[in-house]
Parts: sequence; C-alpha cells; structure tokens
Amino acid sequence: MTPAFLLAQSIPQSSDYVRILPELVLSIFGMLVMVLDPLVDEEKGQNTLGVIAFIGCLAALGATWYMAQSPGLAFSGMVRVDSFSVFFHALVILIAAVVILTSFEYMAVQRIRAGEYYALILFSVVGMGLMTSAVELVLIFIALEISSISTYILAGFRRREASSAESSLKYFLLGSFATAFFLYGVALMFGATGSTNFDAMSQTLRNGGIPVLVYVATALMFVGLGFKVAAAPFHVWTPDVYEGAPAPVVGFMSTAPKAAAFAVLLRVMFVINAPGRFWLIWIAAALSMTVGNLGALVQNNIKRLLAYSSIAHAGYLLMAFAMTADNSAEGISAAMFYTASYAAMNVGAFAVVSHFANAGERYVTLQDYEGLGRSSPLLAATLTIFLLSLIGIPITGGFLAKFYVFSAAMKSHLTWLTIIGVINSAIGSYYYLRIIVAMYMREARRLTPTTPISWGLGLALAASLAATLYLGILPNRILGYTRTSAQTLLPPTAAAEQQARSSPALP
Repeated sequence: MTPAFLLAQSIPQSSDYVRILPELVLSIFGMLVMVLDPLVDEEKGQNTLGVIAFIGCLAALGATWYMAQSPGLAFSGMVRVDSFSVFFHALVILIAAVVILTSFEYMAVQRIRAGEYYALILFSVVGMGLMTSAVELVLIFIALEISSISTYILAGFRRREASSAESSLKYFLLGSFATAFFLYGVALMFGATGSTNFDAMSQTLRNGGIPVLVYVATALMFVGLGFKVAAAPFHVWTPDVYEGAPAPVVGFMSTAPKAAAFAVLLRVMFVINAPGRFWLIWIAAALSMTVGNLGALVQNNIKRLLAYSSIAHAGYLLMAFAMTADNSAEGISAAMFYTASYAAMNVGAFAVVSHFANAGERYVTLQDYEGLGRSSPLLAATLTIFLLSLIGIPITGGFLAKFYVFSAAMKSHLTWLTIIGVINSAIGSYYYLRIIVAMYMREARRLTPTTPISWGLGLALAASLAATLYLGILPNRILGYTRTSAQTLLPPTAAAEQQARSSPALP
C-alpha cells in the first residue's frame, strides 16, 4: 500500500462525523451554555440556560435518528453505529432531557447557579454516547472518563452542604480506583490477544486457546464496570453518594451512567465472548439482589432507600448477562428492555423526591412522606405508580422487565438464580410498600410544606409516567427493536442460528 493510500485511510470521512453526530451536537450545546452563563442574569436567566440544554437534548435525539440512517464503522473501526448503539444513545439522551426538566425548579429552590450544571450533564452524555457505540477498549476508557469526571462534579454541586462535598469526594476516590482496575484489565487483554478492538479480540479467542491472562483481564474489567452499575460487592459508595448528591443528579447517576456501562458490559460479554463470565456474573447478581434489598429494609432516608434499591435492580439486570450461548439474544434483549424500564421509573421517582425535598433537601425521610396522599394527592399517586413499577406490579414496565429477565433465566436453566431473584422481589416489595403506606395510611406528624408543581417538573413527571405505563401495556415495539438489536451483538453464525429458531409470541 502506498503512503498516499494510508494517509487517505487515516483521514476521517464525512460519514465518520455523521456516526458521532449526537456527541458533536451535545458538545456544541454544552459549550454554548458555558459561554452564555456569565452573560445571563444570575436570578432570572438560569432557566434560559436549562432551556438551551433541553433543546440540545432534542437536537441530539434528531441527530441520533439521522445517525441511524447510516450504520457502520467509523474512525478506523473504533466506533460502530448499529441498532444497539442507537437504542442506548436515545435512552441516555432522553434521561438527560427529563433530568434537565426536573432541575429547573430544583436549582431555583436550592439557589444554585445553574450554568455549568447543565453543561456538565450534556458533557457527561457525550461520554456515555461514545461508550455505547465504541468497539475499542481504549476509546471506551476515554469515554468512561469523560462521563465520570462530569458526574464527580455534579455529585458535589450543593457546595454549601458538607454531605454533598463528602459525596463528591467519595465518588471521585472510589471511582478513580475502580477505573484503574478497568484500565489494567484492558492492558492485560491487549497483552493476551494483541488488540483492543472487539472484533479482533473475539476472533483471536475463537481461533486459539484461551490464556489465563484473559480470565484475569475479564475479572478486572468487570470490577471497573461493576462499580459503575453499583453491583455488589462494588456497591459500597452508592448509599453515601446518593444521599449527599442533589436529588435530580441522583436520578441521572442511577440511570444514564448505568445504561452506558451495561451497554459496554453487553459488548464485552457477548461480542468478545469473554471467558469465565458465567460464575462472575452469577455471584454478582445474587449478591446485588440480596445486599440491595436487605440494606433497603432498614432505611428511613428515601434517597438511601432508593440507593439500595438501585443495587438490587442492578442484580436483577445482571441475571440477563448469565445466559447460555443458545439464549444469548434473549438475554441481551431482556437486559435492554429492563434498562429502559428502570430508567423511566427511577428518574420519575427521583423527580418527585427532588420536588418534595424543598430547600436544603430537608424533607427526605420516610416520616416526611406521611399524609402526602391527602396534602398532595396527584404527587402521591404519581410516586405510587413508580413504586409499584419498581416492585413489578402488572401494567407497569417494571413487571414486564422482571418477567422477561426471569423467563430468559429459566430458559437458560438458571433455576437457583431465578429463585433468588423471585425471593428478593418479594423482600423488595416490603420497603416500597412502606412508602405507600406512609403516604396514604398515616397522619402527618409534622408539617411538610408542599409547593405547586412547575411546568418543567410536570412535563418530566408526565414523560416518565407515560414511559412506565407504555412499556408495561404496549411493549411489543420496544421488544421487537431490542430483539433485532441483540442479533447485532452476536457472531454471524450464532446470530443466524438464533434468527432461524422461532421466537415465542409477545404478550
């Protein structure tokens, strides 16, 4: 090959930029917010910056649709646009849009200057978007850092609160430590396979013997990603960080970074077909469900309760990763559907918490929610639906999410893991019902002020509620898309075999 040919191959083509168009759009709007921040009125102009950030999310959604029209590889095979990456792009951008709407009221009540806040959310989504479409481990590490640095700062955004500073510092120190594990795993994987590209690594592992170094690399990468998804035993940071961070940020942290990390984990486990994953995931799933639910039983702080709930749901989702080769596509599909359902109900729940917490987040205990069904029936009813979905009650997205994960696990003969999951679901229903009982069946023991719901919060709650019910009542379109997307993660022969087998009818 001539030097001119090699140079031409190294220069990005216009189609390459189309395949990272959502990231470009989000970066531009993030920089625009930061440029305009010093120019707007400190009191009255903050919502303007939020509106610009929200418009940026809508523009990024449009860019995602446009990007989906030209699937393929970009930047020398480091980025892959397919239905899988499009699904997670849309998901994390929608989460960011809803969180931005929730934050209008919160930032005004807490009297926090908002410019860099909205910019950091957009920059964080840039990293998450790259994580979902990257098929090269070094690029994933860079994207992970882009996302993580933004969330470290967002966790400490209540600058005048010591608990928020503590939250940010703990998240930063433990997050940096976990990222080092991931990077060391990447280095070992490169040493064992000679590449950091997913397709090249997969080909090497299929053609030759699997050295011990690959097992060690898989375990180390799982530690780094397990921290991001708050899976046990890498969950210890979660309750303290969630308690101290701003409530809308907790709604963001508990869903969007998890979705991106699960997307990476799906590629690592199914595209690379990393060896030794079964028992690693089996143990992490069982521990996460059990530790999360038992920890939540004794919590009176709503944010800490939902933090332990987040750990438990990471365990339910990890069940889908332990699928056998014959049921890989079904496991991937179940994991994608669960991620979307959990995002809808958890972002909605934290939107209610952020509204009800009031200035200084003084009202976040279970006692503060007593009598809410009488003082604010609409808010209580909305939170009840989100809690019922977290339990897994029919006609909500949470029910079908658990149903598909458990049924896929049974088809892979993961009987004991399914039994552990069902028992933990029963345990989890207790602490969710405690909140509902406090709202509707107890008299308020102290006056908790309630304020009118702002237009931004109302729109965020309506979107989360609609998504939760839509996924529970009319799941077929999303499930069909996730099943199609799952085929793109499997090797061609395995995908063809699974496509040839008849799929069960959707309910």
